[in-house]
Formats: sequence, C-alpha cells, structure tokens
Amino acid sequence: MKIIKKTLVLLLIIFVVAQLFRPQKNDGDIASVGSFFKETNPPDDVKIILKNACFDCHTNLTKYPWYNVITPVNYWLNSHIEEGKEHFNMSNWVGNSIKRKDHKFEELIEMVTDKKMPLNSYTWMHKDAELTEAQIKAIVDWAEEVRLSYDFKPKPE
Repeated sequence: MKIIKKTLVLLLIIFVVAQLFRPQKNDGDIASVGSFFKETNPPDDVKIILKNACFDCHTNLTKYPWYNVITPVNYWLNSHIEEGKEHFNMSNWVGNSIKRKDHKFEELIEMVTDKKMPLNSYTWMHKDAELTEAQIKAIVDWAEEVRLSYDFKPKPE
C-alpha cells in the first residue's frame, strides 16, 4: 500500500511541476489572413465557415479552450495546431507558388468532401465546426473557383 501511495504522490508532484511548462501559443491576429481572403475572395458564408471550422488549426489565430491551461493537454492541442498549419496555413499564404496554392486547394476539396476535415476530435468540443452538406458544397464550390483562377497551364506559343 505504501508503494501505491508514494507513486501517487510522485505523480501528483510531476503533474504540478508540469503545469509550469507550456508550449508557445498561436496568438496572431485577424490581419494575418487578410492576404488569403483578398486573393481567394471567399463569400461571406464561406468566411464564417472558415472562421468556425478552420481558423484554430489553419491560421496564426487560435481561440484556445479553457482546458488549454492544463499540461499535457496544451501540448496535445499545440501539436494539432502545428500539424494543421503545416498542411494548410491561411496566415502564411503570401510567397507560396501558384502551383503550391492550387495543390493546397485540391487537398482542401478532398479533405472536406471526404469529411476528414475538420477532425472529429475538434468537432467533439466545437459543435459549430461540424459541416453540413450545404456548407461542404459552399466550400467546395468556392475552392474550385479559386483553383480555376490559379490556372497555370502553359500558354500556347
């Protein structure tokens, strides 16, 4: 019994000390997506969908939930955010080639159509991020229009 008690006390101490360490927050501002919005010109309904379902993991602007103050949960959230930004980052749009931008929209269409985005682990806590069929259609229609604007086929000589 003593070993269990000592183990629990040690785990509690480790947990308390761990609270002193936190990952860097993803604290940008709405201006960071200005170039993305200007270039891709999403309709207002799509902007709302992007803000509710995509911004937290795919921009430099994350609204953290209350449980983000708990280590190790904050590290888990941070890893999701960093991975999301690696795949598609609306705050880091300028400087990407047209080919890369087109590919990112191709992936966006695929992930949203296949209902792989937003992640289930995200929508459990963010019910407003669950996409309806109409919202999926709105995003896909907009993304396809953007891809048409990125038409970079070689021009005939």
